Amino acid sequence: MIKAVIWDFGGVFTTSPFEAFARYETERGIPVGTIRKINSTNHETNAWAQFEQSKVDIDGFDRLFAEEALVLGQAIPGKDVLPLLAGDFRPEVIEALRRIKTKFKTGCITNNMPHNAAGGTAAGRTLYAREIMELFDVVIESAKVGIRKPDPRIYQMMCDALGVTPVQCVFLDDLGGNLKPARAMVPVNPLVSGAQIEIQAIAYLGET
Repeated sequence: MIKAVIWDFGGVFTTSPFEAFARYETERGIPVGTIRKINSTNHETNAWAQFEQSKVDIDGFDRLFAEEALVLGQAIPGKDVLPLLAGDFRPEVIEALRRIKTKFKTGCITNNMPHNAAGGTAAGRTLYAREIMELFDVVIESAKVGIRKPDPRIYQMMCDALGVTPVQCVFLDDLGGNLKPARAMVPVNPLVSGAQIEIQAIAYLGET
């Protein structure tokens, strides 16, 4: 029996940054997909991984990311990438969370940057994000706990905090790679990723 729904945040409640990455690359004559390639190479130890676990500060991330880009023959400062992360909020997913919250415990596991790392965040946007976060029973941020998805420990940490077992959960994430350890823990329940995540989630949970 499903008791909890565990959500990702960026790329689920906001639009994906991948389009912003592609625009940045196109404008500068950089092959499209370069930033995503940098982020996926040595994904457990690269600049992105270290920053999301607060192992380096902004200046350290800026330097390490630039070094990784240089390996691919490109000049991309890490500080150029951070503003590209902010997507538009998706009202339909927020509404899905509100509906699902009436029947299930809810948690959010997010691989995020140290607070305000991207800089220039508008007050209104910050308040809106806070409003969404307050809908969850539990929020776990990689930058605060020092581990990130897809480390299985962060999923177990959430289950413990919600007082449920993994098989009592449905996991929602826009990146399939983040769901691999969850799939090993929960082989029988849907692990939803990709487009129209809220429709898939409601369709399934409405039958539960």
